[in-house]
Amino acid sequence: MMHFDLLIVGAGPAGMSAAIAARELGLSVLVVDDQPAPGGQIWRSIELTTARDNILGPAFVEGRAIAQAFRASGAIYRPTSQLWRIEAGFHAYMTHEGKAECVTARAIILATGAQERPVPFPGWTLPGVLTVGAAQILLKNAGQIPTQPVWIAGSGPLPLLYATQLLSAGGRIAGYLDTTPAGRWLQATRHFPGAMRGYRDLLKGLYWSARLHASGFPIIKRVAEIEALGKDQIQTLRYRTQRGAVKQVPAELLLVHEGVVPNIHAAMSMDCALKWNAAQDSYTPVLDDWGESSQANVFIAGDGAGIGGAKAACLRGELAGLRVAMKLGAVTENAVTRRAHSIRARLHAELAVRPFLDAMFRPRKQAFVPPANTIACRCEEVTAGAIRAMANLGRPGPNQVKAATRCGMGPCQGRQCGYTVTRILADAQNRSPEDVGYFHIRPPLKPVTLKELASLNEIARSDA
Repeated sequence: MMHFDLLIVGAGPAGMSAAIAARELGLSVLVVDDQPAPGGQIWRSIELTTARDNILGPAFVEGRAIAQAFRASGAIYRPTSQLWRIEAGFHAYMTHEGKAECVTARAIILATGAQERPVPFPGWTLPGVLTVGAAQILLKNAGQIPTQPVWIAGSGPLPLLYATQLLSAGGRIAGYLDTTPAGRWLQATRHFPGAMRGYRDLLKGLYWSARLHASGFPIIKRVAEIEALGKDQIQTLRYRTQRGAVKQVPAELLLVHEGVVPNIHAAMSMDCALKWNAAQDSYTPVLDDWGESSQANVFIAGDGAGIGGAKAACLRGELAGLRVAMKLGAVTENAVTRRAHSIRARLHAELAVRPFLDAMFRPRKQAFVPPANTIACRCEEVTAGAIRAMANLGRPGPNQVKAATRCGMGPCQGRQCGYTVTRILADAQNRSPEDVGYFHIRPPLKPVTLKELASLNEIARSDA
């Protein structure tokens, strides 16, 4: 069994930055990630220098230097590894190349990033309906763009960014359904003075929006509901605006997005305390200003600590790596505090625009509470109506609904339905999402085969 000073879960901006900082101070570091190369979702395939650089933009390309520094840091990097359990004493179990193994560590940094917010709507399981993030992954990995014009529906910076990238790559857009509710701009303006510290991000957003408006395809504002129609794949898109106007249009491909939320499953499995973040409509871990959780020597960095973007993730990862090194005796507290001062100043500047963006692009109510016939749990095919029916039987919580309907018991372990269950219960029972709570997360965090479990005994015998 291998032992390390620090185990980092995730090789995105936060994980790589944490590894670089910890290695500079002499710690032994293992980084495990389920992707085949470093970069995470936002810098996916960052090590490939191609013509896509001009399409993806400078914010993407700047991740290449960090990936190079990570490769040169001396951290042991284990790609295509799925972490599925962490026990007390920091025994971490993972699967790599078809075999399970266990390693131990003195400290852990969870840099598991974010995931797109699950937004169930009628027809969202039809072939031809994808998330904007999934489409962007195809662009980053292989330079693939849709051959047919696409409809984009949603709210937030990512749909604007991907739409401009798609146009730059020669793709076509059939139309854009902007689901940002009326009045969001007014709510966001109170955060505008602070957001001016991040004016470059605001200017990028204005540029993206202006380019879309100049491209000639229809942009429909204040869309409240969407529905994908078809038998074996999407054939028609129906939408309704806040004013009640309903229209139906042909569609071969629909991309949807309603923001991102922290990936909290690993933190929850370790009983790290969480709190409800009303501004981001999600749970976030309770952390100190170094990123340490309620569990000693368990740190959470990057968007898994709260959505902040790639640059903020790097800074959070660096802070966590420094603090771990100090706690393990590799550096003095005074030295870490001095170095952290400038990092915190930059982090504060990077997060200055976040309250404005959170208020501006807060999802519409319909994104949280889908119609009754909508499949809420894709794995077990449980509808929103079945969950709502359970909500009226003695005010159950998510775990009671899970036991009764199997919602959340599938391969994704509730990643695609957890928030939907929470919000449906909150709406039906007139409670806050914080009061309702979330699924209790148990290992394994990812599917594990019996053959992989059996390989643990083979490793133990060989060690003996």
